[in-house]
Amino acid sequence: MHNYSLGYRGKKISENASNLFFLLCLFLLISSCKNLKNLTGVTPVINLDTLVVSASAQPGAYNPSRTLIFDLINTRLEVRFDWEKQYLYGKATLSLKPYFYPQTSLDLDAKGFNLNRVSILKKNISFTPTSGGEKILRGEYDTLDLKYSYDSLLIHIFLDKEYSKTDTLFIFIDYTAKPNERELKGSAAITSDKGLYFINADGKDSTKPKQIWTQGETESSSCWFPTIDSPNEKMTQDVFITVDKNYLTISNGILVFQIENNDGTRTDYWKQDLPHSPYLAMMAVGDFAVIKDHWRGREVNYYVEKDFEKYAKNIFGNTPEMLEFFSTKLGVEYPWSKFSQVVVRDYVSGAMENTSVVVHGEFMQQTDRELLDNDFEDIISHELFHHWFGDLVTCESWANLPLNESFATLGEYLWIENKYGRQEADYHLQQDFSSYFSEAARKQENLIRFGYSDKEDMFDRHTYQKGGAVLNMLRKYVGDEAFFESLKLYLQKNKFANAEIHQLRLAFEEVTGEDLNWFFNQWFLSKGHPEIIISYEYNDSLKKQKIVVDQKQDLKTTPLFKLPLDVDIYSGNKTERHKIIINKSHEEFYFNVPSKPDLVNVDAEKMLLCEKTDKKEVSSWVFQFYHAPLFSDRYESLVKCAGYSHKDSLAAKVVLDALNDPHWNIRSTAIRNLGLIPDEFSKSGKIKLMEMALKDNKSSVRASAIRELHRNYKDDEVLKLYKNAMDD
Repeated sequence: MHNYSLGYRGKKISENASNLFFLLCLFLLISSCKNLKNLTGVTPVINLDTLVVSASAQPGAYNPSRTLIFDLINTRLEVRFDWEKQYLYGKATLSLKPYFYPQTSLDLDAKGFNLNRVSILKKNISFTPTSGGEKILRGEYDTLDLKYSYDSLLIHIFLDKEYSKTDTLFIFIDYTAKPNERELKGSAAITSDKGLYFINADGKDSTKPKQIWTQGETESSSCWFPTIDSPNEKMTQDVFITVDKNYLTISNGILVFQIENNDGTRTDYWKQDLPHSPYLAMMAVGDFAVIKDHWRGREVNYYVEKDFEKYAKNIFGNTPEMLEFFSTKLGVEYPWSKFSQVVVRDYVSGAMENTSVVVHGEFMQQTDRELLDNDFEDIISHELFHHWFGDLVTCESWANLPLNESFATLGEYLWIENKYGRQEADYHLQQDFSSYFSEAARKQENLIRFGYSDKEDMFDRHTYQKGGAVLNMLRKYVGDEAFFESLKLYLQKNKFANAEIHQLRLAFEEVTGEDLNWFFNQWFLSKGHPEIIISYEYNDSLKKQKIVVDQKQDLKTTPLFKLPLDVDIYSGNKTERHKIIINKSHEEFYFNVPSKPDLVNVDAEKMLLCEKTDKKEVSSWVFQFYHAPLFSDRYESLVKCAGYSHKDSLAAKVVLDALNDPHWNIRSTAIRNLGLIPDEFSKSGKIKLMEMALKDNKSSVRASAIRELHRNYKDDEVLKLYKNAMDD
């Protein structure tokens, strides 16, 4: 999932308080059970897992993976809709097995339903459609109705006998889903948990198409079909969607057949034959234009509103190249039968990685002119990378959500690096750093969090931006070959299953041969980040360069980090790289250098997620801008030089020269800092800005130049430029 409004603040209670709360609940429950036995003669079963989950609503409690009582094998749905009432009429057939222990009852998540029938199929069961599919759609099976209780959230089904792990059950439920009649919740990341959405259902809004779509993450698939709504369940599915003939449908997997019905409707059969988690199930209905593409013989289709049909290839056209790149880079071919993307109205998040069908919000539909400013390829690559990390291998619990979202954020970096170069990728990473630090100023959490107050809290800038940066650091530490070999092993060992953070660590340890607990403990299982101060001293008599690094983070709440770093020393037209490991609060490093270096560049790869105070001299910052190779080197030095530009002519020259930098963001940053130079509005400065406003190849740079000109010039020459810019 990709979302935009990230940032949460949670309360904490001590572990002892949480344990005390648990024991109190247990005591009260046992007492109530004793009293209940006196009334009924039956002692209820105490489900300790349920009790822990209840306690987890309190901040600081432990949120375990859901205990697997049954294994959900397949879900078969027959659905149709009432647009006026905004109801879904459904028939669900679930095939399940007891996970290990014999069972006499079954609990299914089902939110806000009317239940018409709950039964078990006993004979004549066939899940292979006949010619035309008529028999399977009528559901002609011998059934036995079952007793059940229902509290609007959970169906508790009393089975007809005890079933063992060798038995397969086929549970049939006839139901009506009424999403608009539920009490709804939402979060900053996912603004509604309705699960099923009717858009412009009465058709009265002439500016908006009529649509139906679903949103399953986190646990909202059970708002439109009964299931075991947990990420550590996996199922295949068969979905039969009946709609008016003028609508298209889309769901997971492939379209097996379409049947024209006698009442003016059509039934589409979508089959997903590889297992995935229930929250990844989806369907959408609407009057879409379908633009067809392909990759390695598989359909790659784009569903958009008809007004945007001619722009669809420009919006999504790099998708086949992304599929090829990720498949090759990971050494694991894209595993699903197709890859489609559909744009819907009034979506409740940014985008969602439903298996083989990504749903995007309407922001994705842009004209060619709008695409000049932002192409949203980061979002497309994010959702596609999820199809390995999240769909093929799924986090075992929401506490392990970084195994989905941190990797998808890494996928953004990898695609940008591949397509547009490391300079652009590092700019993207810099934005992730900034996004995380702005949230870290008000809260700091472990990446892997079992003590969340609400599972929705996991969708924050820690899980996304910090997690992606941490994976980038791991890549730099072990090297590209080992990194991608480890990811391949992780995917192959856990495909179509679930994983937690330790399985990722073990894959890296198996490939590299190194115990990596230190890295995973400090970055995934602890909170915060290093705050470092770097200072320098050159001893001319001893010909030694001294580097002092101090970690200043609060060690009461944040670990003392082990930080392997590269240090580049520039001296005498020569650059030497040294590797250091910082693992103390105060470290001193000495290097033999024949003369005072022009630059000592600590963290030469610029991958360390830290707050840094770097006490370089101005001359070193100037040298870094012209000689260090990375975007981050130049950006960092430009910002520092801008601060000195009012009193140092060489620093001022850096700001002016940055107007010609090959990277657009550095040019824009230089424009914004021109006001710090005493004579920046000389005639030559004005001419340069006018040239950039007219000719720079990046629209945001042209906009920055116009904005800076507008602040300082009102003459006829510039006014003419403003008018011409209206046609940009």
